[in-house]
Amino acid sequence: MPKPPKGSRLGSGPAHEKLMLAGLAAALFREERIRTTETKARRLRPVAERLITTAKEGTVASRRRALRVVEDSDVIHKLYSDIAPRFADRPGGYTRIVKLAPRKGDAAPLVLIELVEGAAPETKPAEEERRRRLLRRRGRGERLGGAEEAAAEAEAEEAEEAKEADPMVSAEPESEAGDAKPESKSDVAEEES
Repeated sequence: MPKPPKGSRLGSGPAHEKLMLAGLAAALFREERIRTTETKARRLRPVAERLITTAKEGTVASRRRALRVVEDSDVIHKLYSDIAPRFADRPGGYTRIVKLAPRKGDAAPLVLIELVEGAAPETKPAEEERRRRLLRRRGRGERLGGAEEAAAEAEAEEAEEAKEADPMVSAEPESEAGDAKPESKSDVAEEES
């Protein structure tokens, strides 16, 4: 492992820097692109690339080494199942840093750090996954709306099966016998008897 640089530690001590870089790496692997300051991105790049190289090994020991840095098992699973196979043939250079406009307020130079290959997922699935994980922790994951959605899907499937089974079923509502007017005298005689 490279020796950490002397001097500033991103505004705090070495333990805080390590945790901050682990959190940035987890966000990068979860979202596949993040916006941060240039200094943090330059410090994050070797950490993220080392984790991807470790994930390319695919062994249990390498997974445990990655879990020592990023302690979120969902992120590590995504790293090993989705990200590492994409970079299997690439010998390095897994991230890209693109400069953005300075941040309003303190004019800090912002950059976008992203994974090179593959498109980044949209924000909504990631937010949905985060919400689902939070609800699962609270013990309400599957109970929230799951039964209602399943019942609605079952009703829709039954309606489709009924249409397929009897193509003569019309979409018009059926009228009751008292509402229908007889068309001829023979119909009247049959109804009276």
